[in-house]
Amino acid sequence: MKSQQLRKLAPELDSLRLGSGWKIDELSKPQIIVESSYGHSHPGSAHLDKLVDEAGIGIKEKGGRAANYFVTDICDGEAQGHDGMNYSLVSRDIMAAMMEIHVKATPFDAGVFIASCDKSVPAHLMAIARLDMPAIFMPGGIMKAGPNLLTLEQIGTYSAQYERKEITEEQFMVYKRDACPDCGACSFMGTASTMQVMAEALGIALPGSALIPAHLPELKETARKAGEHALGLAKEELKPSDIMTIQAFENAIMRGDAEKMSVLDHGTCRHSGFQQQPASSSSYRPRTGNPVITGFVRQDTS
Repeated sequence: MKSQQLRKLAPELDSLRLGSGWKIDELSKPQIIVESSYGHSHPGSAHLDKLVDEAGIGIKEKGGRAANYFVTDICDGEAQGHDGMNYSLVSRDIMAAMMEIHVKATPFDAGVFIASCDKSVPAHLMAIARLDMPAIFMPGGIMKAGPNLLTLEQIGTYSAQYERKEITEEQFMVYKRDACPDCGACSFMGTASTMQVMAEALGIALPGSALIPAHLPELKETARKAGEHALGLAKEELKPSDIMTIQAFENAIMRGDAEKMSVLDHGTCRHSGFQQQPASSSSYRPRTGNPVITGFVRQDTS
């Protein structure tokens, strides 16, 4: 495996691993990076450390050694209404670049990538495609809705009602208190949920892993399975380029909204070796009545 090959080229690596808490017998095991957007940045990332731990258990049970790396994300909701929104989209590319740096600078045999939200999921998919190492994506799940199916999406409406004095400040605070009752991506079919579904449709996430409510034990169980699966990918040397094919992207389009797919997953397509072009110049046509505004062709890498 790659980690064992590079141990011979970088003899200092063993000493540095041992100094980081590794045991001598772990040095010869398959080495799996566990990347996540864990951080206290917003509810979609604040719980991911628990999934990181579960993935690590799965890796250990299958004879591997996990190494946890973190690149947290920002939240579009917290960036609303001020200059912070100018940093939202670019953060995706910077996150992908940082994950690429982690893997390229240190040898790993496979990776588990864990994220939940608008920019972190595309960033992880871009990094996975760019690195083309055996990898699996683990969606971070969604939060449950508040009372009467209250979600964060409705807070803007209640804010306008409060400004017009249609509701009291006390009522407004109740809505704000209950809109995000726990961790996970926002509980409506917005960008975060859409991208979790896209990851599963692309085949890079385990079947049924998208949109698991974050408060349910099934999410941790799935994270452990993802860790186990990473070992199998490493041993088979099965790479994302073998999974995220043009057929996989076409499958993802048919399972999602064409507009969101073109805007948010363009980076993943590009780093997977495809170029997007108008559907009229592609032989692909969907088997549904939904509009498709992009097609794909393999990039010339010669």
